[in-house]
Amino acid sequence: MKIYNTLTKKVEEFIPIDKNEVKMYTCGPTVYNYAHVGNLRTYIFEDIFEKTLNYIGYNVKRVMNITDIGHLTSDADTGEDKMVESAKKEGKSVLEIAAFYTDAFFNDIAKLNIKKPAIIEKATDLIDEYIKIISVLLDKGFAYISNGNVYFDITKTNDYYKLSGRNEEDLIIGARSDVEEDKNKRNPFDFVLWFTSSKFENQALKWDSPWGTGYPGWHIECSGISLKHFGEYLDIHCGGVDNIFPHHTNEIAQSEAYVGHRWCNYWVHGEHLNDQSGKMSKSKGDFLTLSLLESNGYNPLVYRFFCLGSHYRNQLVFSYESLDTASSSYEKLLNRIKSIKKDESIIDEEKVEMYTIKFKSALEDDLNTANALTILFEVVKSDELNNNTKLFLIEDFDRVLSLDLLKNEEIVLDSELVKKIEQMIKERDEAKAEKNYTKADEIRNELLSMGIIIKDSREGTIYEIKESEKWN
Repeated sequence: MKIYNTLTKKVEEFIPIDKNEVKMYTCGPTVYNYAHVGNLRTYIFEDIFEKTLNYIGYNVKRVMNITDIGHLTSDADTGEDKMVESAKKEGKSVLEIAAFYTDAFFNDIAKLNIKKPAIIEKATDLIDEYIKIISVLLDKGFAYISNGNVYFDITKTNDYYKLSGRNEEDLIIGARSDVEEDKNKRNPFDFVLWFTSSKFENQALKWDSPWGTGYPGWHIECSGISLKHFGEYLDIHCGGVDNIFPHHTNEIAQSEAYVGHRWCNYWVHGEHLNDQSGKMSKSKGDFLTLSLLESNGYNPLVYRFFCLGSHYRNQLVFSYESLDTASSSYEKLLNRIKSIKKDESIIDEEKVEMYTIKFKSALEDDLNTANALTILFEVVKSDELNNNTKLFLIEDFDRVLSLDLLKNEEIVLDSELVKKIEQMIKERDEAKAEKNYTKADEIRNELLSMGIIIKDSREGTIYEIKESEKWN
Protein backbone atom coordinates (compact mmCIF):
# COMPACT_ATOMS: atom_id res chain seq x y z
CA MET A 1 0.00 0.00 0.00
CA LYS A 2 1.32 3.41 -0.98
CA ILE A 3 -0.30 6.58 0.28
CA TYR A 4 0.46 10.31 0.09
CA ASN A 5 1.75 11.53 3.45
CA THR A 6 1.13 15.24 4.04
CA LEU A 7 3.89 15.18 6.66
CA THR A 8 6.61 14.21 4.17
CA LYS A 9 4.92 15.64 1.07
CA LYS A 10 5.36 12.41 -0.90
CA VAL A 11 3.71 9.08 -1.67
CA GLU A 12 5.14 6.48 0.71
CA GLU A 13 4.85 2.79 1.39
CA PHE A 14 2.48 2.26 4.29
CA ILE A 15 4.13 0.35 7.14
CA PRO A 16 2.06 0.06 10.33
CA ILE A 17 3.69 0.11 13.74
CA ASP A 18 2.25 -3.26 14.81
CA LYS A 19 2.54 -5.49 11.75
CA ASN A 20 -1.07 -6.13 10.61
CA GLU A 21 -2.85 -3.95 13.19
CA VAL A 22 -3.65 -0.41 11.99
CA LYS A 23 -4.53 2.44 14.35
CA MET A 24 -6.53 5.01 12.40
CA TYR A 25 -8.02 8.28 13.64
CA THR A 26 -10.40 10.36 11.53
CA CYS A 27 -11.71 13.79 12.49
CA GLY A 28 -15.47 13.66 12.92
CA PRO A 29 -18.14 16.33 12.52
CA THR A 30 -18.86 19.40 14.57
CA VAL A 31 -22.54 18.77 15.20
CA TYR A 32 -24.02 22.25 14.95
CA ASN A 33 -25.64 21.82 11.55
CA TYR A 34 -26.20 19.26 8.81
CA ALA A 35 -23.11 17.97 7.03
CA HIS A 36 -22.81 19.38 3.52
CA VAL A 37 -21.79 17.14 0.65
CA GLY A 38 -18.26 18.55 0.76
CA ASN A 39 -17.90 17.27 4.32
CA LEU A 40 -19.34 13.95 3.23
CA ARG A 41 -16.77 13.59 0.46
CA THR A 42 -14.08 13.44 3.17
CA TYR A 43 -15.95 10.70 5.05
CA ILE A 44 -16.35 8.71 1.82
CA PHE A 45 -12.60 8.87 1.16
CA GLU A 46 -11.83 7.79 4.74
CA ASP A 47 -14.32 4.93 4.42
CA ILE A 48 -12.65 3.74 1.21
CA PHE A 49 -9.24 3.98 2.91
CA GLU A 50 -10.33 1.86 5.87
CA LYS A 51 -12.06 -0.72 3.66
CA THR A 52 -9.02 -0.89 1.36
CA LEU A 53 -6.73 -1.61 4.30
CA ASN A 54 -9.11 -4.34 5.44
CA TYR A 55 -9.36 -5.70 1.90
CA ILE A 56 -5.59 -6.09 1.51
CA GLY A 57 -5.25 -7.88 4.83
CA TYR A 58 -4.89 -5.38 7.67
CA ASN A 59 -7.03 -5.24 10.80
CA VAL A 60 -8.10 -1.63 11.26
CA LYS A 61 -9.20 -0.05 14.51
CA ARG A 62 -10.69 3.33 13.69
CA VAL A 63 -11.64 6.07 16.13
CA MET A 64 -13.69 9.17 15.29
CA ASN A 65 -14.65 12.12 17.48
CA ILE A 66 -17.90 14.04 17.65
CA THR A 67 -17.15 17.70 18.38
CA ASP A 68 -20.01 18.88 20.57
CA ILE A 69 -18.24 21.80 22.24
CA GLY A 70 -15.67 24.49 21.60
CA HIS A 71 -15.28 24.59 17.80
CA LEU A 72 -14.92 28.24 16.79
CA THR A 73 -16.00 29.67 13.44
CA SER A 74 -12.47 30.79 12.54
CA ASP A 75 -11.13 27.25 13.09
CA ALA A 76 -8.59 28.90 15.41
CA ASP A 77 -9.21 30.73 18.71
CA THR A 78 -11.37 33.59 17.53
CA GLY A 79 -14.79 34.16 16.02
CA GLU A 80 -18.00 32.62 17.32
CA ASP A 81 -18.51 29.22 18.93
CA LYS A 82 -20.36 27.18 16.29
CA MET A 83 -22.31 25.14 18.82
CA VAL A 84 -23.43 28.17 20.85
CA GLU A 85 -24.27 30.12 17.70
CA SER A 86 -26.49 27.32 16.39
CA ALA A 87 -28.23 26.85 19.76
CA LYS A 88 -29.11 30.55 19.90
CA LYS A 89 -30.38 30.51 16.32
CA GLU A 90 -32.62 27.48 16.84
CA GLY A 91 -33.72 28.28 20.38
CA LYS A 92 -32.40 25.00 21.78
CA SER A 93 -29.74 23.98 24.27
CA VAL A 94 -26.26 23.07 23.05
CA LEU A 95 -26.84 19.44 24.03
CA GLU A 96 -30.14 19.33 22.10
CA ILE A 97 -28.40 20.75 19.04
CA ALA A 98 -25.58 18.22 19.38
CA ALA A 99 -27.95 15.26 19.73
CA PHE A 100 -30.12 16.29 16.76
CA TYR A 101 -27.26 16.89 14.33
CA THR A 102 -25.33 13.83 15.50
CA ASP A 103 -28.35 11.70 14.55
CA ALA A 104 -28.63 13.55 11.23
CA PHE A 105 -24.96 12.85 10.52
CA PHE A 106 -25.35 9.14 11.26
CA ASN A 107 -28.39 9.00 8.95
CA ASP A 108 -26.40 10.61 6.15
CA ILE A 109 -23.42 8.29 6.35
CA ALA A 110 -25.69 5.26 6.61
CA LYS A 111 -27.26 6.25 3.28
CA LEU A 112 -23.78 6.51 1.77
CA ASN A 113 -22.79 3.01 2.97
CA ILE A 114 -20.03 4.47 5.12
CA LYS A 115 -18.92 1.98 7.75
CA LYS A 116 -19.37 3.13 11.33
CA PRO A 117 -15.95 3.54 13.02
CA ALA A 118 -15.18 1.03 15.76
CA ILE A 119 -15.12 3.79 18.37
CA ILE A 120 -16.99 7.11 18.32
CA GLU A 121 -16.23 9.46 21.18
CA LYS A 122 -18.01 12.69 22.04
CA ALA A 123 -15.64 15.49 22.98
CA THR A 124 -17.64 16.27 26.11
CA ASP A 125 -17.08 12.74 27.49
CA LEU A 126 -13.31 13.05 28.01
CA ILE A 127 -12.84 16.26 29.98
CA ASP A 128 -10.64 14.52 32.58
CA GLU A 129 -8.35 13.28 29.81
CA TYR A 130 -7.81 16.81 28.48
CA ILE A 131 -7.12 18.13 31.97
CA LYS A 132 -4.50 15.40 32.51
CA ILE A 133 -2.72 16.24 29.23
CA ILE A 134 -2.83 20.00 29.84
CA SER A 135 -1.39 19.53 33.35
CA VAL A 136 1.56 17.60 31.90
CA LEU A 137 2.14 20.26 29.22
CA LEU A 138 2.24 22.93 31.93
CA ASP A 139 4.65 20.87 34.02
CA LYS A 140 6.93 20.35 31.00
CA GLY A 141 6.92 24.08 30.16
CA PHE A 142 5.10 23.75 26.85
CA ALA A 143 2.06 25.64 28.13
CA TYR A 144 1.45 28.78 30.20
CA ILE A 145 -1.43 30.47 32.01
CA SER A 146 -2.48 33.96 31.03
CA ASN A 147 -5.58 35.79 32.30
CA GLY A 148 -7.01 32.48 33.51
CA ASN A 149 -6.63 30.69 30.16
CA VAL A 150 -4.07 27.98 29.40
CA TYR A 151 -2.16 28.43 26.14
CA PHE A 152 0.26 26.22 24.23
CA ASP A 153 3.56 27.98 23.46
CA ILE A 154 4.47 27.07 19.88
CA THR A 155 8.02 28.46 20.27
CA LYS A 156 8.84 25.54 22.59
CA THR A 157 8.39 22.97 19.80
CA ASN A 158 10.66 21.92 16.97
CA ASP A 159 9.26 22.20 13.44
CA TYR A 160 5.83 23.52 14.41
CA TYR A 161 5.06 24.16 10.72
CA LYS A 162 6.32 20.78 9.42
CA LEU A 163 2.86 19.51 8.45
CA SER A 164 1.61 22.63 6.69
CA GLY A 165 4.91 23.74 5.15
CA ARG A 166 4.09 27.31 6.21
CA ASN A 167 6.09 29.68 8.32
CA GLU A 168 5.20 32.42 10.76
CA GLU A 169 6.26 35.24 8.48
CA ASP A 170 3.98 34.03 5.69
CA LEU A 171 1.08 33.67 8.12
CA ILE A 172 1.53 37.16 9.52
CA ILE A 173 1.70 38.65 6.01
CA GLY A 174 -1.36 36.68 4.92
CA ALA A 175 -3.35 37.17 8.12
CA ARG A 176 -6.92 38.31 7.58
CA SER A 177 -7.64 41.80 8.79
CA ASP A 178 -10.81 40.69 10.56
CA VAL A 179 -9.05 38.18 12.84
CA GLU A 180 -9.38 39.27 16.45
CA GLU A 181 -6.13 39.58 18.37
CA ASP A 182 -5.91 37.68 21.66
CA LYS A 183 -3.70 39.91 23.81
CA ASN A 184 -3.29 37.17 26.41
CA LYS A 185 -0.99 35.20 24.11
CA ARG A 186 2.80 35.42 24.22
CA ASN A 187 2.97 34.67 20.50
CA PRO A 188 0.29 35.37 17.87
CA PHE A 189 -0.07 31.69 16.87
CA ASP A 190 -0.15 30.18 20.35
CA PHE A 191 -3.44 28.36 20.87
CA VAL A 192 -5.83 27.80 23.73
CA LEU A 193 -5.82 24.51 25.64
CA TRP A 194 -8.36 25.56 28.26
CA PHE A 195 -10.64 28.60 28.53
CA THR A 196 -11.66 30.04 31.87
CA SER A 197 -11.82 33.62 30.63
CA SER A 198 -13.33 34.31 27.24
CA LYS A 199 -15.95 36.46 25.55
CA PHE A 200 -18.36 33.54 25.89
CA GLU A 201 -19.38 34.34 29.44
CA ASN A 202 -22.64 32.42 28.96
CA GLN A 203 -20.99 29.30 27.55
CA ALA A 204 -23.51 26.56 28.28
CA LEU A 205 -21.07 23.75 29.05
CA LYS A 206 -18.34 24.29 31.65
CA TRP A 207 -16.30 22.05 33.91
CA ASP A 208 -14.15 22.48 36.99
CA SER A 209 -10.40 22.34 36.40
CA PRO A 210 -7.18 23.20 38.28
CA TRP A 211 -7.25 26.55 36.44
CA GLY A 212 -10.87 27.44 37.15
CA THR A 213 -14.27 26.63 35.71
CA GLY A 214 -14.19 26.58 31.93
CA TYR A 215 -14.01 24.39 28.86
CA PRO A 216 -11.37 22.86 26.55
CA GLY A 217 -9.99 24.39 23.39
CA TRP A 218 -10.94 22.62 20.18
CA HIS A 219 -7.53 21.15 19.32
CA ILE A 220 -6.94 19.30 22.60
CA GLU A 221 -10.05 17.20 22.07
CA CYS A 222 -8.77 15.07 19.17
CA SER A 223 -5.40 14.54 20.85
CA GLY A 224 -7.08 13.45 24.07
CA ILE A 225 -9.44 11.02 22.34
CA SER A 226 -6.68 9.47 20.24
CA LEU A 227 -4.23 9.13 23.14
CA LYS A 228 -6.87 7.47 25.29
CA HIS A 229 -7.80 4.83 22.73
CA PHE A 230 -4.47 4.26 20.94
CA GLY A 231 -1.80 5.17 23.45
CA GLU A 232 1.35 7.04 22.46
CA TYR A 233 1.60 5.86 18.84
CA LEU A 234 -0.80 6.34 15.93
CA ASP A 235 -0.46 4.98 12.39
CA ILE A 236 -2.85 7.18 10.39
CA HIS A 237 -4.66 10.46 11.00
CA CYS A 238 -7.13 11.61 8.33
CA GLY A 239 -9.23 14.67 7.63
CA GLY A 240 -9.95 17.34 5.05
CA VAL A 241 -7.19 19.63 3.77
CA ASP A 242 -8.74 22.49 5.73
CA ASN A 243 -7.72 20.64 8.91
CA ILE A 244 -4.00 20.77 8.08
CA PHE A 245 -3.57 24.22 9.62
CA PRO A 246 -4.18 25.02 12.37
CA HIS A 247 -6.04 21.97 13.71
CA HIS A 248 -3.75 19.08 12.79
CA THR A 249 -0.66 21.25 13.18
CA ASN A 250 -1.72 21.96 16.75
CA GLU A 251 -2.58 18.33 17.40
CA ILE A 252 0.96 17.32 16.46
CA ALA A 253 2.52 20.05 18.61
CA GLN A 254 0.60 19.25 21.80
CA SER A 255 0.62 15.45 21.37
CA GLU A 256 4.35 15.18 20.69
CA ALA A 257 5.12 17.58 23.54
CA TYR A 258 3.02 15.34 25.80
CA VAL A 259 4.46 11.93 24.76
CA GLY A 260 8.00 13.15 24.05
CA HIS A 261 8.41 11.54 20.63
CA ARG A 262 6.91 11.33 17.12
CA TRP A 263 3.24 10.60 17.51
CA CYS A 264 1.59 9.82 14.14
CA ASN A 265 3.40 8.46 11.08
CA TYR A 266 0.93 9.13 8.25
CA TRP A 267 -1.24 12.21 7.77
CA VAL A 268 -3.71 11.75 4.91
CA HIS A 269 -5.99 14.55 3.73
CA GLY A 270 -8.86 14.72 1.25
CA GLU A 271 -9.28 17.72 -1.04
CA HIS A 272 -12.20 20.12 -1.19
CA LEU A 273 -15.42 19.65 -3.06
CA ASN A 274 -16.13 23.00 -4.68
CA ASP A 275 -19.28 24.34 -6.16
CA GLN A 276 -18.98 26.47 -9.27
CA SER A 277 -18.50 29.62 -7.17
CA GLY A 278 -15.68 28.18 -5.06
CA LYS A 279 -15.21 26.20 -1.83
CA MET A 280 -18.38 24.69 -0.43
CA SER A 281 -19.19 26.13 2.99
CA LYS A 282 -22.04 26.26 5.50
CA SER A 283 -21.38 29.97 5.98
CA LYS A 284 -22.83 30.69 2.54
CA GLY A 285 -26.34 30.16 3.89
CA ASP A 286 -27.98 27.67 1.55
CA PHE A 287 -25.61 24.74 1.26
CA LEU A 288 -25.86 21.34 -0.37
CA THR A 289 -26.91 18.51 1.92
CA LEU A 290 -27.54 14.88 1.13
CA SER A 291 -31.21 15.41 1.91
CA LEU A 292 -31.34 18.18 -0.67
CA LEU A 293 -29.89 15.83 -3.28
CA GLU A 294 -32.49 13.24 -2.31
CA SER A 295 -35.29 15.79 -2.57
CA ASN A 296 -34.11 16.42 -6.12
CA GLY A 297 -34.50 12.73 -6.91
CA TYR A 298 -30.92 11.47 -6.54
CA ASN A 299 -29.95 8.18 -4.93
CA PRO A 300 -27.30 8.95 -2.24
CA LEU A 301 -25.10 6.22 -3.72
CA VAL A 302 -24.95 8.22 -6.94
CA TYR A 303 -23.07 10.84 -4.95
CA ARG A 304 -20.71 8.16 -3.58
CA PHE A 305 -20.16 6.93 -7.15
CA PHE A 306 -19.53 10.52 -8.28
CA CYS A 307 -16.85 10.95 -5.60
CA LEU A 308 -15.14 7.65 -6.41
CA GLY A 309 -14.69 8.78 -10.00
CA SER A 310 -12.15 11.37 -8.85
CA HIS A 311 -8.94 11.01 -6.84
CA TYR A 312 -9.32 12.01 -3.20
CA ARG A 313 -6.39 14.45 -3.51
CA ASN A 314 -7.91 16.29 -6.47
CA GLN A 315 -10.34 19.14 -6.01
CA LEU A 316 -13.74 18.14 -7.33
CA VAL A 317 -16.27 20.58 -8.73
CA PHE A 318 -19.90 19.80 -8.01
CA SER A 319 -22.69 20.57 -10.45
CA TYR A 320 -26.05 18.96 -11.06
CA GLU A 321 -24.94 18.30 -14.64
CA SER A 322 -21.97 16.24 -13.42
CA LEU A 323 -24.20 14.44 -10.91
CA ASP A 324 -26.66 13.63 -13.71
CA THR A 325 -23.79 12.12 -15.68
CA ALA A 326 -22.77 10.04 -12.65
CA SER A 327 -26.38 8.98 -12.12
CA SER A 328 -26.72 7.81 -15.70
CA SER A 329 -23.44 5.86 -15.51
CA TYR A 330 -24.39 4.29 -12.19
CA GLU A 331 -27.83 3.19 -13.42
CA LYS A 332 -26.32 1.72 -16.60
CA LEU A 333 -23.81 -0.18 -14.47
CA LEU A 334 -26.54 -1.57 -12.20
CA ASN A 335 -28.68 -2.57 -15.16
CA ARG A 336 -25.74 -4.29 -16.81
CA ILE A 337 -24.98 -6.19 -13.59
CA LYS A 338 -28.67 -7.07 -13.16
CA SER A 339 -28.54 -8.82 -16.53
CA ILE A 340 -25.74 -11.12 -15.31
CA LYS A 341 -27.60 -14.18 -13.99
CA LYS A 342 -26.21 -17.01 -11.90
CA ASP A 343 -25.83 -20.16 -13.95
CA GLU A 344 -24.01 -23.48 -13.87
CA SER A 345 -20.64 -22.04 -14.84
CA ILE A 346 -17.58 -22.73 -12.68
CA ILE A 347 -15.76 -19.75 -11.17
CA ASP A 348 -12.46 -19.27 -13.01
CA GLU A 349 -9.94 -19.02 -10.17
CA GLU A 350 -7.14 -17.88 -12.46
CA LYS A 351 -9.20 -14.99 -13.82
CA VAL A 352 -10.37 -14.10 -10.31
CA GLU A 353 -6.77 -13.83 -9.16
CA MET A 354 -5.80 -11.74 -12.18
CA TYR A 355 -8.61 -9.20 -11.74
CA THR A 356 -8.27 -9.12 -7.97
CA ILE A 357 -4.60 -8.19 -8.33
CA LYS A 358 -5.51 -5.42 -10.78
CA PHE A 359 -8.20 -4.09 -8.45
CA LYS A 360 -5.90 -4.19 -5.43
CA SER A 361 -3.12 -2.52 -7.39
CA ALA A 362 -5.37 0.41 -8.23
CA LEU A 363 -6.36 0.90 -4.60
CA GLU A 364 -2.81 0.36 -3.33
CA ASP A 365 -1.69 3.15 -5.64
CA ASP A 366 -2.67 6.01 -3.30
CA LEU A 367 -6.34 4.99 -3.34
CA ASN A 368 -6.89 5.39 -7.07
CA THR A 369 -10.64 4.75 -6.98
CA ALA A 370 -11.15 5.91 -10.57
CA ASN A 371 -8.86 3.12 -11.79
CA ALA A 372 -10.56 0.66 -9.43
CA LEU A 373 -13.89 1.52 -11.07
CA THR A 374 -12.28 0.97 -14.47
CA ILE A 375 -11.35 -2.58 -13.41
CA LEU A 376 -14.94 -3.12 -12.29
CA PHE A 377 -16.25 -2.01 -15.70
CA GLU A 378 -13.75 -4.34 -17.40
CA VAL A 379 -15.15 -7.27 -15.43
CA VAL A 380 -18.78 -6.38 -16.16
CA LYS A 381 -18.18 -5.95 -19.91
CA SER A 382 -15.73 -8.83 -20.39
CA ASP A 383 -16.55 -11.47 -23.01
CA GLU A 384 -13.94 -13.81 -21.52
CA LEU A 385 -15.50 -14.15 -18.07
CA ASN A 386 -18.45 -16.42 -17.37
CA ASN A 387 -21.38 -15.15 -15.31
CA ASN A 388 -20.47 -16.71 -11.98
CA THR A 389 -16.90 -15.43 -12.19
CA LYS A 390 -18.23 -11.94 -12.90
CA LEU A 391 -20.65 -12.07 -10.00
CA PHE A 392 -17.95 -13.32 -7.64
CA LEU A 393 -15.62 -10.45 -8.58
CA ILE A 394 -18.36 -7.82 -8.45
CA GLU A 395 -19.34 -8.90 -4.96
CA ASP A 396 -15.69 -8.95 -3.88
CA PHE A 397 -14.97 -5.45 -5.25
CA ASP A 398 -18.09 -4.07 -3.62
CA ARG A 399 -16.62 -4.87 -0.19
CA VAL A 400 -14.58 -1.70 -0.80
CA LEU A 401 -16.68 0.30 -3.27
CA SER A 402 -19.91 -0.22 -1.27
CA LEU A 403 -22.19 0.75 -4.15
CA ASP A 404 -24.84 -1.96 -3.61
CA LEU A 405 -23.88 -3.50 -6.91
CA LEU A 406 -25.68 -6.80 -6.33
CA LYS A 407 -28.60 -5.64 -4.21
CA ASN A 408 -31.11 -5.85 -7.02
CA GLU A 409 -33.33 -8.61 -5.67
CA GLU A 410 -36.85 -7.41 -4.98
CA ILE A 411 -37.86 -7.87 -1.34
CA VAL A 412 -41.54 -8.54 -0.67
CA LEU A 413 -42.96 -6.64 2.28
CA ASP A 414 -45.90 -7.62 4.45
CA SER A 415 -49.07 -5.93 3.15
CA GLU A 416 -49.82 -4.33 6.53
CA LEU A 417 -46.31 -2.88 6.66
CA VAL A 418 -46.75 -1.49 3.14
CA LYS A 419 -49.97 0.25 4.25
CA LYS A 420 -48.20 1.74 7.27
CA ILE A 421 -45.32 3.01 5.16
CA GLU A 422 -47.64 4.55 2.60
CA GLN A 423 -49.67 6.24 5.36
CA MET A 424 -46.50 7.67 6.91
CA ILE A 425 -45.36 8.96 3.53
CA LYS A 426 -48.75 10.60 3.02
CA GLU A 427 -48.50 12.28 6.45
CA ARG A 428 -45.01 13.49 5.61
CA ASP A 429 -46.18 14.93 2.29
CA GLU A 430 -48.97 16.76 4.12
CA ALA A 431 -46.50 18.09 6.72
CA LYS A 432 -44.23 19.39 3.95
CA ALA A 433 -47.19 21.05 2.23
CA GLU A 434 -47.97 22.80 5.52
CA LYS A 435 -44.25 23.74 5.85
CA ASN A 436 -44.02 21.71 9.05
CA TYR A 437 -40.52 20.52 8.21
CA THR A 438 -39.79 19.36 11.75
CA LYS A 439 -42.62 16.81 11.56
CA ALA A 440 -41.58 15.82 8.03
CA ASP A 441 -38.02 15.15 9.24
CA GLU A 442 -39.32 13.15 12.21
CA ILE A 443 -41.34 10.90 9.90
CA ARG A 444 -38.34 10.45 7.57
CA ASN A 445 -36.15 9.47 10.53
CA GLU A 446 -38.79 7.06 11.88
CA LEU A 447 -38.98 5.35 8.49
CA LEU A 448 -35.20 5.15 8.37
CA SER A 449 -35.18 3.46 11.77
CA MET A 450 -37.52 0.86 10.24
CA GLY A 451 -35.04 0.27 7.44
CA ILE A 452 -37.02 2.30 4.88
CA ILE A 453 -35.41 5.09 2.86
CA ILE A 454 -37.71 7.59 1.17
CA LYS A 455 -36.79 9.66 -1.83
CA ASP A 456 -38.52 12.75 -3.14
CA SER A 457 -38.28 12.11 -6.85
CA ARG A 458 -39.70 14.10 -9.73
CA GLU A 459 -42.48 11.52 -9.90
CA GLY A 460 -43.37 11.89 -6.21
CA THR A 461 -42.19 10.25 -3.00
CA ILE A 462 -40.87 6.70 -3.39
CA TYR A 463 -39.24 4.34 -0.92
CA GLU A 464 -36.78 1.47 -0.80
CA ILE A 465 -35.53 -1.00 1.81
CA LYS A 466 -32.24 -0.39 3.55
CA GLU A 467 -30.76 -3.51 5.13
CA SER A 468 -29.69 -2.91 8.72
CA GLU A 469 -26.42 -4.75 8.09
CA LYS A 470 -25.10 -1.73 6.24
CA TRP A 471 -24.78 0.25 9.43
CA ASN A 472 -24.47 -2.39 12.15
